[in-house]
Amino acid sequence: MNTENFEIKAYPEMWKGLDMDVERFDKMRLMLGDMYAQSYLTQKNRPDSMVYFDNMIAEIHGGRIQELLNAKKEGKPIIGTFCVYIPEEIVLAAGGVCVGLCGGSQGSVPDAEKILPRNICPMVKSAFGFKAGKICPYFQAVDFVYGETTCDAKKKTWEILDNLVPTYVMEIPQTKRPSAVDMWFSEVKDFKTKVESIAGNEVTLDNLQEAVKVMNNKRKALQRLNRLRHNDPTPISGKDVLLVEQIAFYDEPVRFATRVNELCDELEQRIADGVTVQNSGAARVMVAGVPMALPNWKLHNLVEGAGAVIVNEESCIGTRYYKDLMEEDTGDMDTILKELTRRYMQIDCSCFTPNDERIDQVLREYKESGAHGIIHYSLQFCHTYNVEEVKIRQACEKEGIPYMFIESDYSPEDVGQLQTRVEAFLEQISD
Repeated sequence: MNTENFEIKAYPEMWKGLDMDVERFDKMRLMLGDMYAQSYLTQKNRPDSMVYFDNMIAEIHGGRIQELLNAKKEGKPIIGTFCVYIPEEIVLAAGGVCVGLCGGSQGSVPDAEKILPRNICPMVKSAFGFKAGKICPYFQAVDFVYGETTCDAKKKTWEILDNLVPTYVMEIPQTKRPSAVDMWFSEVKDFKTKVESIAGNEVTLDNLQEAVKVMNNKRKALQRLNRLRHNDPTPISGKDVLLVEQIAFYDEPVRFATRVNELCDELEQRIADGVTVQNSGAARVMVAGVPMALPNWKLHNLVEGAGAVIVNEESCIGTRYYKDLMEEDTGDMDTILKELTRRYMQIDCSCFTPNDERIDQVLREYKESGAHGIIHYSLQFCHTYNVEEVKIRQACEKEGIPYMFIESDYSPEDVGQLQTRVEAFLEQISD
């Protein structure tokens, strides 16, 4: 696939049926297609298996949306989310579909700023703007949106978003004390009841156990991919792995796991054959911090455009999403829900205090990835990650790890400044 032949497919009649601003969305489709072609299809020596993920992007607003609409016709609930705290296993067990929502683009921010304050998280504004402007088919297709209380901007925005689309909010504990675990267990049970009411059927033990296996297999495939990219030299670009990680929130989980494992088979062969995308002496970078919602490729474009390679993402789009598995074939419903609670409590979001587990995780992943330095990436006004960055920086200084902090948004305005900073950092850590 080359840049001239690539396009994100248009489905104007479907979009019209979803009550979208079709003319405006079509312009965004063309811009996204051009951006994708320039960011991804100009890469050299990509694994052949990436064609599947290219095709997923080509059908991201068409074929995949049609699959969701077909599922709705069958009575399956479609639940949209921005956060890795949604208990996906429960949604799957109810016969439903859990899917990521639009929220990584500057284009929808002005829509949000007509209503929301300007000085809040760009991801929150971008997501809200996509619904307010009717320019995200996923938002238009869902039965309800899953919201959570990981930050103040989100939890207050959900109240306003609920006026535009039904929004169910789960309370996320801010500590990991026993009382907080009990509260989260109660929230998990309440979420199960909510999904059952939308689906019109009960989540059975057998279905939930099967859903656990599906999600474990999906996460194992992503773990395998991450281990293979750690090879030095790496057989795949950081941009391509980021793309796979982003598509994980949109694709059907069984199909996705199969395709990721096929990619991993190819990467193992590339390693055996000495095939790499890494230039000789290239700097290897680990990224830590906030999630990078599709199509936020800014940092990866800068780092790899400067000749380095990104070998790990410690973020909600990366290892924070897939590092933890669940025990399978647990006894009764109460036991499996407690196991589910345990698994999701291991996600080291910066909303927790204290959050020393995340500091330890960053250092562990740095060593495992064979990186030469860490870039901590945060969005503007993301107070929890921006404050927690202090502890990450102190831990890196103590360990002698080269470190840089970047705070940005989705606009291109700071690209020149960031490029200068990134290039200076890469020169510092290059062999």
